[in-house]
Amino acid sequence: MESSKEPILDVLDMSIAYHKQRVVEEVSFQIPPGKLVGIIGPNGAGKSTLIKGILEFIPTLSGEVKIAGKPLRQQRKLVGYVPQRGSVDWDFPTTALDVVVMGRYGQIGMMRRVKKEDKALAYAMLEKVGMAPFANRQISQLSGGQQQRVFLARALAQNAQLYFMDEPFVGVDAATEKAIITLLTHLKQEGKTVIVVHHDLQTVQDYFDWVILLNKCLIAIGPTEEVFTMDRLQHTYGGRLTQLSEMGEMAILQGR
Repeated sequence: MESSKEPILDVLDMSIAYHKQRVVEEVSFQIPPGKLVGIIGPNGAGKSTLIKGILEFIPTLSGEVKIAGKPLRQQRKLVGYVPQRGSVDWDFPTTALDVVVMGRYGQIGMMRRVKKEDKALAYAMLEKVGMAPFANRQISQLSGGQQQRVFLARALAQNAQLYFMDEPFVGVDAATEKAIITLLTHLKQEGKTVIVVHHDLQTVQDYFDWVILLNKCLIAIGPTEEVFTMDRLQHTYGGRLTQLSEMGEMAILQGR
């Protein structure tokens, strides 16, 4: 590992199955603090499943997770999560500000009263993602990009040290994508660690300083310039990589 610091995330021997079919196979890795990490792999590779297993959202066959050296159950306040936009019930009757305030529950407790300071912080997070003018708008009335920004603000309100984001760039416009990556870069500069499930190979080298290549098992992990190579991508994607190359998505790698 390139850093002598204690890993912010340590995953040991994680395996996950759906209907007796293994979709994540004995995955182990460590992530040092202060990295912007992309999880890359083909459809069905287990990228989102791995995140959900790490966060104990779904059962695992095996595996141990430590956050900053301690079990997840002791460190949940250090962890923020942005789900796939398609998995959220956007018809739930609540405002953008209320959604962001929910990010404070880990700090104040579910049954405790929300204070003015919590609402003020939530509003400040909406400002940070350019959504303050929509604070009182019902989330169902927001565009896809606006909804994604609200959930980013919610994660920021958690004031976490480690963020997991599941396909945050899917279904958003170019301006929102630029705003998201700018925000993630700022988090990294603050010493936070951000782990992102990502599918666009063209932007990997621009967006991430570390990469996890996954196809049910761990193919490779490490600094992007070392891991994101044609040989390793061929190993990860197999025949699908040829199709991607023909579509022009691998042009950035062809010139390496």
